[in-house]
Amino acid sequence: MEPRRGAERRRRALGVGLSVAAHLGLLVVLLTARQPPPPAAPLPPIEVALVGPTHEPDSGAPPAAPPAKAEPKPPPTPIRPTPPRPDVKPVPASPKPEPDPMPQLTEAQIASAATAGAGSGAGEGAGAGSGGRPCDMVRRVQAALRKDPRVRAAVADAETARGAPGKPLYVWNGDWIRSRGQDGAGLAAAREAIMWEVAFAPESCRAEPVHGLVMFSLNDAGGSGLVLGGGTWRWADLLRPHASG
Repeated sequence: MEPRRGAERRRRALGVGLSVAAHLGLLVVLLTARQPPPPAAPLPPIEVALVGPTHEPDSGAPPAAPPAKAEPKPPPTPIRPTPPRPDVKPVPASPKPEPDPMPQLTEAQIASAATAGAGSGAGEGAGAGSGGRPCDMVRRVQAALRKDPRVRAAVADAETARGAPGKPLYVWNGDWIRSRGQDGAGLAAAREAIMWEVAFAPESCRAEPVHGLVMFSLNDAGGSGLVLGGGTWRWADLLRPHASG
């Protein structure tokens, strides 16, 4: 019985020792966990050296002066015109030459001029157009002039400039005649209308001989109109380039 009791006591003593050791170990862990970490070692101080501004070696030359400002240029002297000499008389510029006035027709000449549908100027017995019908170039051209408002306006302006409203204008005598105050010879608008109509007439009508003057009236009341011709001529002569104007 005695050996069993000793063994029992030894086991109990061993269990108590292990329990005490475990508690001591746990206490050590708790105590060490609550302690703050050791402070970090202080950093070594940084040494700063103060260095003064560097100076270039003195060469003995004085410092360069700042660039001088450009002085403003004086304004140019105005050129004054030289006054005319009192002993020299000025020569006036020659005025633009005016064209010669249109030749005036007498009442007898106007009365003798062939009109549409009458006289040799109308082409009676002097040729035939298309279809064998006689040419009536005066009527043909007169109809074209009456339909063109530019022609009527040009004739009215020319009559006003001449100071003889209502009197027919003489525009072609073998060459186109320039009217005062008008650009181009033969009243440009009238000349173009006449040449255009003659150019598209049958060839037999263009070749028809005409004697004396023919007159185109611009309205049935008479008065304003255009006269052309002189001597013996042909309608094709109106298509030749004019030499005057």
